[in-house]
Amino acid sequence: MILAVEHADFSEPFNLGTGIETKIRDLAELVAATAKFEGKTVWDTSRPDGQPVRYLDITRAAESIGFRAETELEEGLQRTVESFIRSHASQR
Repeated sequence: MILAVEHADFSEPFNLGTGIETKIRDLAELVAATAKFEGKTVWDTSRPDGQPVRYLDITRAAESIGFRAETELEEGLQRTVESFIRSHASQR
């Protein structure tokens, strides 16, 4: 994997992501399912003004370093969970 910063000739931050709007609830449910979490997610309904949707503008990354996500969110999460499990298994 090539690090994005190796291709940047500037120091301003830029977002790396899919560029696809994702609801926080959907993301939490996807992470829980991918990690085989059997507990219960509790939502604080007293704070409904939180950020219900997350969208990263990837324009700067696309224009400056040619970044385009090649891995879909679900696959990336699956790989991350598998890597985490392998990493912790080897530490035992």
